[in-house]
Amino acid sequence: MSSSPAGIAPTLRTARAADLPILQVLESLFPGDRLSARQLRHHLSNPHAVMRVIETEYALAGYSLLLTRSGSQAARLYSIAVAPAFRGQGMGRQLLDDVVAQARARGCNELRLEVRQDNEPAIRLYREYGFQFTEQRPRYYQDGADALRFRLEISAS
Repeated sequence: MSSSPAGIAPTLRTARAADLPILQVLESLFPGDRLSARQLRHHLSNPHAVMRVIETEYALAGYSLLLTRSGSQAARLYSIAVAPAFRGQGMGRQLLDDVVAQARARGCNELRLEVRQDNEPAIRLYREYGFQFTEQRPRYYQDGADALRFRLEISAS
């Protein structure tokens, strides 16, 4: 795991309303199907959503959004994003570790996600982590890009 320029390791915490402007910037990095400010605000107060951020001493570097449903043991990794300046430093893996821990803490035994077929760094991360490909969804995204669905079995704590 890399650390910030001052040598302080990045930290994870629950997102808060003050983070919304930066979360919107992170969402703008996606080529389409972005969460709006209203949707982000909703997820901050949604009891079935877990929005976490990773930050360095100087900046919010990324975030994740995990969704759960009452009565379901499957959770969905809805979004994970790392700012370009912080990519390749292990922050995506840190966020993913945290997502799995958050899902496990909520009694989930499965984590599902969709990823753009052309997002090779994310696909590599998910495969290395142990996610299994389940299906391809043609023209899933607004711009017509295909999605790949993955799942990970996790043991509840």
